[in-house]
Amino acid sequence: MSGVTSSALSSATAPLSRPGRRNNRVLPGFNLTLGYALLYLCLIVLIPLSALVFKTFTLTWDQFWVAVTAPRVMASYRLTFGTSLIAALVNLVFGLLLAWVLVRYKFPGKKIIDALVDLPFALPTAVAGISLTALLAGNGWVGQYLEPHGIKLAFTPAGVVVALIFVGLPFVVRTVQPVLEDTEKELEEAATSLGATRLQTFTRVIFPSILPALLTGFAMAFARAIGEYGSVIFIAGNMPMISEITPLIIIGKLEQYDYAGATAVALVMLVISFLLLLVINGLQGWQRRRSES
Repeated sequence: MSGVTSSALSSATAPLSRPGRRNNRVLPGFNLTLGYALLYLCLIVLIPLSALVFKTFTLTWDQFWVAVTAPRVMASYRLTFGTSLIAALVNLVFGLLLAWVLVRYKFPGKKIIDALVDLPFALPTAVAGISLTALLAGNGWVGQYLEPHGIKLAFTPAGVVVALIFVGLPFVVRTVQPVLEDTEKELEEAATSLGATRLQTFTRVIFPSILPALLTGFAMAFARAIGEYGSVIFIAGNMPMISEITPLIIIGKLEQYDYAGATAVALVMLVISFLLLLVINGLQGWQRRRSES
């Protein structure tokens, strides 16, 4: 009986132990899961974006050009992309400093500060905008001390920069932080033993290893800032030609039932966002290749 049982078990497990027949699939049913993935992608992403493009095609080229290059729209482009670039550059510097402090130093309250970095992810953007406006307005806790010195942040483009810095900071920190944690300390010690100063060690050993992650975080913060709406409309003031962002232009056209004009401006933002996505993916691929080499 035991011989029969052992032979049956060995015959049942024989196909699993044959070389060349290993099953490397994480999820069973490749065709089924691929079909569901493509269906989900079409319903959530491709069909809405296609509707956006097809609605824009109802305009002639002249109508499209007039819609996307109107003076008010061009002013919103300058504000949106200009403030997004400034905010991303600020986050590039201070996000790196914050990630460095969280990785390299131990101090009381470190875990609390580390958790607060993710606050812009969890906090509704409208709540962030209202909070920043309450702080930076002329009668706010901070604004009441700044405005007497001629520094006005609320309801100006400077306030837009502050809001975009708030929402974009976690992208840089969370992108650079794991790379700093994986940086080999032996290379720094070797550079120090060879007589390199701290600045030389950072610029020639540490910075080249974190540069791809830093650029990725910068691109992600920039892309996030371009599409930001909730935290900006409260603090911007929304004055045409001065502090009006492009997403607000799109909302205004929709409220005026100018659907074709709204989709035309949205298509411009979509193309720019898609290009930024390609840049981000390219930077991430570069980062992976550098980490593997």
